[in-house]
Amino acid sequence: MRRDGKSGTDARKVSLIRCQKCVLPISFPGVSLDEQGVCNHCRERDRKGSDEGARRQVRERFEQLAGEVRGRQTYDCLAAYSGGKDSSYTLYLLRVRFGLNVLAVTFDNGFLAPHAVVNAERVVRRLRIDHLIYRPRFDVLRKVFVAAAREDLFSKKTLERASSVCTACMSFAKFGFMRLAVERQIPFVVYGWSPGQAPLTAALFRHNGPLLRRMQDAVKGPLEGATGEDLSPYFLEEGHFATGEWPYNVSPLGFMDYDEEQVLSVIGSLGWERPSGVDANSTNCLLNSFSNQVHLERLGFHPYALELANLVREGILSRDEAVARLEAPEDPETVITVRKRLGLD
Repeated sequence: MRRDGKSGTDARKVSLIRCQKCVLPISFPGVSLDEQGVCNHCRERDRKGSDEGARRQVRERFEQLAGEVRGRQTYDCLAAYSGGKDSSYTLYLLRVRFGLNVLAVTFDNGFLAPHAVVNAERVVRRLRIDHLIYRPRFDVLRKVFVAAAREDLFSKKTLERASSVCTACMSFAKFGFMRLAVERQIPFVVYGWSPGQAPLTAALFRHNGPLLRRMQDAVKGPLEGATGEDLSPYFLEEGHFATGEWPYNVSPLGFMDYDEEQVLSVIGSLGWERPSGVDANSTNCLLNSFSNQVHLERLGFHPYALELANLVREGILSRDEAVARLEAPEDPETVITVRKRLGLD
């Protein structure tokens, strides 16, 4: 089997037995089904019950912290902004719901959907938010993405939540954002992860140096080894670790009420429109289609399976819609375009 996203076999044609309540397939690591066809994740969720009380506590804690930092620095928060649906709604919450002064930063990986860029410009203009574009050298990114597609660079646990290519891409983005936040003394780094992507336990926490160093070492070393590039300019350096001052990591959609129709209505009023050429699980990145294909062929399950299963369990998404998103084919023209740009064809 090839490891660069090109195969005569469509992995979606492989028969998958899925949980009857969510959408996790038996090919997903650690999943088992009972006699009713219900997975162990769903049974555990049933035992735990609602986490609304815990969500409210996290929301109140963030409101308290926001009140403490508001106006003390040039920017109250740095928001990772892709121009996609959830990050656009997150900007709205930060600016309108919480009244924070936001610096939106877009990581340009070379594959942003053209209309996602248009959406980003419209939304930041309507919300009156300062906006930076972070664009690393594409020759470096190309090596990183090709290496991630072809080699086993990350742990199997990491790949339960995202594809290898997306993990490599987000590593560049997240540590680039952290560099800027530390240098500008910005107290919050905010992400638009959906409730299915970020568990409540990770929705609000303060970073610390030892943890960040371990996280960075887990991705930077393998990427440097695979590409032969010095990636220090894109990650934290000793001067950053020496400060000892670290921002909070915030994922507001993990503790705020989330309804996709309401989200689309709000961002639609800001001029946001769904872009074309992206896959069923992305509203900003053309690389995603290629990444999904590679992940399916290598690991036998869709990289969005865990996220969508979580959304179904939380009642945010119907099971039928989740299945449809998982089984929707990638746009072949988009995949061809990406492969050519990466030099794989």
